[in-house]
Amino acid sequence: MIRLVGILIGLGFTFVVLLAFVTGAYTAATEDVAPTAEYVFHEESHGPEAGYSFDGPFGKWDLAQLQRGYQVYKEVCAACHSLNYVAIRDLEELGYSEAQVKAEAASYMVPGVNPDTGEAELRQALPTDYFPSPYPNDVAAAAANGGKIPPDLSLMTKARHHGSDYMYNLLVGYQEPPAELAEQFPDFAIPAGGYYNPYFASLVIGMPPPLTTEGQVTYADGTDATISQMSQDVSAFLTWTAEPKLIERKATGWPVLGFLLFATILAWLAKKQIWAAAKPRRED
Repeated sequence: MIRLVGILIGLGFTFVVLLAFVTGAYTAATEDVAPTAEYVFHEESHGPEAGYSFDGPFGKWDLAQLQRGYQVYKEVCAACHSLNYVAIRDLEELGYSEAQVKAEAASYMVPGVNPDTGEAELRQALPTDYFPSPYPNDVAAAAANGGKIPPDLSLMTKARHHGSDYMYNLLVGYQEPPAELAEQFPDFAIPAGGYYNPYFASLVIGMPPPLTTEGQVTYADGTDATISQMSQDVSAFLTWTAEPKLIERKATGWPVLGFLLFATILAWLAKKQIWAAAKPRRED
C-alpha cells in the first residue's frame, strides 16, 4: 500500500512538472512580450573606426599604444579599479626596461610586515608584486563608491562580449538620454548617482564618466590625448592584461594548421599508395 501511494505521488509530481513546462512553453511561444527600455535602446559594441592592431589572425601588439593605455589606467582608472591578477614585472612585455619596471614598482605601496616589530605596514612594491588595490578592503571600496565595489579590471575584456570594443564604447558612450526614451518609456528614470550609457546592459551605470576632458592625460610620446584616443588605448591595455599571450597564441596557430594540412595530405597519399594494388571485390 505504501509503495502504491509513493508511486501515485511520484506520478502526480511528474504530471505537475510536465504541465508547468508545457504551459510555460506555450505562453512563451504565443504571448507578445512588451519590449523594455533596455531592449530597445541598448546599443551593441562596435569599437573604434580604425580597429585595433591586434585584430585579425595576423594581429600584433602596438607596444606604444599599450604603454599609453597603462598610463591612462595608472592616472585615471587606478583610483578605483584594481589589477589583482597582473604582476608589475609583466610590464617588461610592453617594452619597458628592467630599470623602468623597478622604478614603476617603487611608485606603488603594498601591504608588508615590519621585519623588526612584525607589525603590518606599507612598503614600496617590488617588480614581483601584483598591482595593489586602491582600497584596503571591500568594505572601504563599497563605502567610497555608494555601496558598490568597483570591479577588478584584470580580466574585464574576457568577461564581456567583444570585450575590447565594449570597453571602448562604454568609456565614450556617456550621454544624455534621448527624448524618444522618455516618450516610449515614461516610467524609465535615471536614479540619483546614475548615468545614462546605451552600451551598459541596464542603460544606467553608477560609475561617473572617467574620461571627461581632452588632454586629461599627457602622453609621454606626445600623442594627442582625445577622449576617443584615451579610451582606445586603455581598452587595448586591458585586452593585454586579460590575454597577454594573445599574439603568441595566434602565431602558434598557423604552424599548427600547416602541420595538420601536411599530415592530412600525407595520410591521403599513404592511403593511395597502400591500396593502389588492391582490387575491388566482385559481387556474385
